[in-house]
Amino acid sequence: MGIIAWIVFGLIAGIIAKFIMPGRDGGGFILTCVLGIVGAVVGGWLATMLGMGGDVTGFNFHSFAVAVVGAIVVLGVFRMIRRD
Repeated sequence: MGIIAWIVFGLIAGIIAKFIMPGRDGGGFILTCVLGIVGAVVGGWLATMLGMGGDVTGFNFHSFAVAVVGAIVVLGVFRMIRRD
């Protein structure tokens, strides 16, 4: 269930990250969701590697916060790479 939960968290986290960091990214809603999923998975992996995470057993605030922070980081990196 771990990876499926991170994907669901990622969809929601991507939307929240977009609200926190508004701007024109050129990809629309689909890209925002994909970046959110990638951010949630990367955030979950990093939190686990740093000893702050664990398996996702359901919806809790810690897992959701990790997903949102990961999505914000991935969105920021995407904007830096895409900057003209």
